[in-house]
Amino acid sequence: MEAINKQTLKQRARSYLRSPLSLLLLALVTVSALITVSALVFLIVYILVNGIPYLTPDLFAWEYNSENVSLMPALINTIIMTAVSLLIAVPLGIFAAIYLVEYAKRGNKVVEIVRITAETLTGIPSIVYGLFGFLLFVVALGWGYSLLGGAMTLAIMILPTIMRTTEEALKAVPDSYREGSFGLGAGRLRTVFTVVLPSAVPGILAGVILGAGRIVGETAALMYTSGTVAGIPDSLMGSARTLSVHMYVLTNEGLYTNQSYATAVVLLVIVVLINALSAFIAKRVGTSK
Repeated sequence: MEAINKQTLKQRARSYLRSPLSLLLLALVTVSALITVSALVFLIVYILVNGIPYLTPDLFAWEYNSENVSLMPALINTIIMTAVSLLIAVPLGIFAAIYLVEYAKRGNKVVEIVRITAETLTGIPSIVYGLFGFLLFVVALGWGYSLLGGAMTLAIMILPTIMRTTEEALKAVPDSYREGSFGLGAGRLRTVFTVVLPSAVPGILAGVILGAGRIVGETAALMYTSGTVAGIPDSLMGSARTLSVHMYVLTNEGLYTNQSYATAVVLLVIVVLINALSAFIAKRVGTSK
């Protein structure tokens, strides 16, 4: 085995020497990967070093005040905001993708327009969604600054991402799976939900992860829709801040920079847990098939 590996490495080295362009591309790819990983590691270490020393019990007090600047209300609001936004966006995005892939006729111009529109909406800055949510939910509908208004705005913002990733995941499922299901007498609806969707779960989860990560880290859109009240509202119609907004407000005030770094540590841990949980679910679903 070692002899085969050495021979393979020698062959690759000879091919790179014969083609200077390939060697240059290899060097560029390697340097780019090192720079990316180094920047990521530096960012994580910087946040942890500056934030961990200030993770005190007062920072996790149930009620916020000017002395403890507790992040606990913002943490609970973040969980509620993420759950409500995903509850709205995930079913709509998945069902829309199912229609585009499984039911819409191929070559349909309307489908192409929908896809182009979804890709365009993915690249719109979040502050534009915030202004849209402010005009629609806060002003036009009269909801005021509320968790529900923020969740609806974020659901609209992540909907194109979930729809497009789900669509690509469904397209990646081989047609032989569908043909085999049809050959056994299953209908289209049963084929979609018992054969196609389970096979596309890893790709669908990737879209959900991207959506959840954008929700957790969103600030601009929520400043205009859910407000910055440092407390847990009595209902979804109450104003509240999430962890990212909480971190922004503390940094902007200039008095609680250390607590802002501690909030960033908690935010980083939440993102890691979301990715780990989704990977675990995808693995379990893939094993059970």
